[in-house]
Amino acid sequence: MSRGRTRSARGQAAAPSQRQLRVGEALRHELAGLLNRGDLHDPELAGRSITVTEVRTSPDLRNATAFVMPLGGSDAGAIVAALNRAAPHLQGQLGRQLRLKFSPQLRFAMDDTFEHVARMERLLSALPEHEKADGADDDDDGGKSR
Repeated sequence: MSRGRTRSARGQAAAPSQRQLRVGEALRHELAGLLNRGDLHDPELAGRSITVTEVRTSPDLRNATAFVMPLGGSDAGAIVAALNRAAPHLQGQLGRQLRLKFSPQLRFAMDDTFEHVARMERLLSALPEHEKADGADDDDDGGKSR
């Protein structure tokens, strides 16, 4: 059996380890602090409020993807591009702040979780009322137990 296997027996991606989750949360916290302080001198990032929603690390902790969302969601593509340009600087700052054997290579991506939630809400609200009620009342036997 190999160490650090990332696939389960069925070929599906394995859940992240406790270490990956802990390091991801520490990276998220420090990145949020760095972005909040405004140490970056990129004009596209100046004065922008950016939320770091999640950081996912690779099993070997050498790569990390930070999911970000600008306040208001405007110019998201430009902000992600600017953050990817500033990634080496941020990686150096994180390396000084956190006590890790290796500072993970950072990559930034837009967090589209809110878009997925809004889409699901639109789909659910488009269901006719009788279909919503039928799904909830399937187990109702009129109050009688067998």
